[in-house]
Amino acid sequence: MPIEDDDRPRKKITHEIGQDLSLLSVEELTERIALLNAEVDRLKEAMTKKRASKDAANAFFKT
Repeated sequence: MPIEDDDRPRKKITHEIGQDLSLLSVEELTERIALLNAEVDRLKEAMTKKRASKDAANAFFKT
């Protein structure tokens, strides 16, 4: 019984900075852009939380 492509588990999308992009399809590039945009959003959210925490600590310890 042959395995259909849809039945196979999809390989998790990963991206390595500086990776050769010439072998990727437009769909794969689009998926990677979405992945990287989501990661940028996650990093910005973490940075915002850290700044808020730092600002709160600075306000608390000001004389």
